[in-house]
Amino acid sequence: MDFKDYYSTLGVAKTATPKELKQAYRKLARKHHPDVNPGDKSAEARFKEINEAYEVLGDPAKRKKYDELGANWRMYEHAGAAPGGQPSGAWNIPFGGAPGGGFRTMTEEEMREMFGDADPFSDFFHTFFGGGMAAEDRGAGSRGGRGRARKGRDVEHELELGLEDAYHGTMRRLSIALDGHARTVDVRIPAGVVDGSRVRVAGEGEHGIGGAQSGDLYLRIRLAPHPKFERKGSDLYTHVAIPLTLAVLGGEAEVATIGGKSLRLKIPPTTQNAQVFRLKGHGMPAVGKPAERGDLYATVDVQLPRQVTPEQRAHFEALQKLEKGTKHSAA
Repeated sequence: MDFKDYYSTLGVAKTATPKELKQAYRKLARKHHPDVNPGDKSAEARFKEINEAYEVLGDPAKRKKYDELGANWRMYEHAGAAPGGQPSGAWNIPFGGAPGGGFRTMTEEEMREMFGDADPFSDFFHTFFGGGMAAEDRGAGSRGGRGRARKGRDVEHELELGLEDAYHGTMRRLSIALDGHARTVDVRIPAGVVDGSRVRVAGEGEHGIGGAQSGDLYLRIRLAPHPKFERKGSDLYTHVAIPLTLAVLGGEAEVATIGGKSLRLKIPPTTQNAQVFRLKGHGMPAVGKPAERGDLYATVDVQLPRQVTPEQRAHFEALQKLEKGTKHSAA
């Protein structure tokens, strides 16, 4: 039986902090996960090694015993093992204990459910951290767990939506690859969802074991930026361009809404650039309460002429003469 260098397996130093161990484990587990590498036996073997390494190093008690074992490994080799698989002599350490906190590894039963009856842990691990069960007994004794009912795991996927879809609500047909099979799922996204919200689709997660119910699918919503509207909570913000004459004399401007309709906005005389107008009830709906809506805020962008005709210039010059001697406030 060979000594397992768990630090090397995770690619960390022996002085690694719990945070560094967790980061290394999560990075490697994602890289070598069977769902990412279907049918790749080398990735499967690597995933098992990574899981085993973090099962030990991620538990402070197991890590302490492992570090003590590392210093005395040659002593164990020469002394042999006592009945039950644990080392004999003065350093007979009672290995075991409950798993530590933090990011959880997969249990032996969970690993067997993923990879079949083949033992997912090494003899080294079972000898020092699994009670010392003989290899032939482990192969038979653990299979009973496969017959026990166990609910399928929940899974999470990211779904990008446009702001219009979030406003109206939408149906999406998704292709989900789980349990080694791909299937399509029709999902209704309710109106009003926000960036980062999670939509639950019952029973569309991993299949249960032994007749137990399946897990759920959670869709994490990510809203794509919109070219015309900015969302802040349930309110929307937009800009409306108006000509200089409309800002001075007043009138009406057309404002587009996220719902596709246009509104007539009353512009008072002498409206200043960047002035904000509130259009009540034309923002985003609340999830499950379509009658409750935020507001739409329109910021005025006064457009100055880029070119003027001779006639327009004459009028502006006349206006300039009228303004001579008039004091203007900077406020």
